[in-house]
Amino acid sequence: VPLEYRKESFIAMDPPRHDEQRKIVAPIVAPPNLAKMSGTIRERAIRILEGLPRGEVFDWVDRVSIELTTQMLSSLFDFPFEERRTLTRWSNVSTVNTRAGTEIDSEEKRDAVLQEMLAYFAEVWKIRQKELPKFDLISMLAHGEATRDLPSRPQEFMGNLLLLIVGGNDTTRNSISGGLWFLNQFPEEYTKLRADPGLIPKMVPEIIRYQSPVVHMRRTALCDAELNGKRIRKGDKVAMWYIAGNRDPEAIEDPDRFIIDRARPRQHLSFGFGIHRCVGNRLAEMQLTILWEEILKRFPPIEVVEKPKRAYSNLIHGITEMKVRIPA
Repeated sequence: VPLEYRKESFIAMDPPRHDEQRKIVAPIVAPPNLAKMSGTIRERAIRILEGLPRGEVFDWVDRVSIELTTQMLSSLFDFPFEERRTLTRWSNVSTVNTRAGTEIDSEEKRDAVLQEMLAYFAEVWKIRQKELPKFDLISMLAHGEATRDLPSRPQEFMGNLLLLIVGGNDTTRNSISGGLWFLNQFPEEYTKLRADPGLIPKMVPEIIRYQSPVVHMRRTALCDAELNGKRIRKGDKVAMWYIAGNRDPEAIEDPDRFIIDRARPRQHLSFGFGIHRCVGNRLAEMQLTILWEEILKRFPPIEVVEKPKRAYSNLIHGITEMKVRIPA
């Protein structure tokens, strides 16, 4: 990506800057707040599921995966609920690869859309900064000691907005879609799940491992090093392929199978690791857990009737459309 289009965010920073910025937003997904969110997530999941047609083919991604996660994202940002799909669009535009014949056929086109996002949040920022601090991401950033001047650094401002928007919906959205697809690919696991809904807490991290919603992240070596016989020089760019690590037979038994009752299901790399481990990982798991609890209460096995359509991205391992049918 040309230098003028690169966005800096705290996921690509080292301490102390990383820690100073991350700790400002971390409280929104701390356990006490997750407990408060669970009731809202369940109410929304029930409303979404109860509105689905029976005996008709529909797009699971649009009606369920995007809808549940975007409703949650609008709450986290205190974003106008009726305009919530704008967040989805910004997320998609930021992660899709450029391709001729599409809306985003150049980095200039991508940047034009993201400048609209930046302008919108710059105005919201001014309003929230004048108000008493509230418990939403923009207010927290606008009042945070290390982030209150972010608008004066536009690329960093945009980078952090995109980090929170993409991180706040893509992992969960694509895992909601992927989970149903995997259960259709491995019907014996669907049977096992329906016989014992108590397996949901183990199934959820297995879905996230098997989907691997984020393909990779990149780091820059700060010094010369050697890893497994490979020389890495200072300044080298190193890609960490989470999607490959999640299928490593030396770390995971029978990794190419989707198994919902693994002994150590959270042993995966989908959320990253170390200081950069996904700050919202428990929120993602909670949304998936609640959704599957409610699915099993009311539906027979949901059939995927066509192979899913994949996102055109080398960063996000996503599903853009998946036709399904709930038996009448």
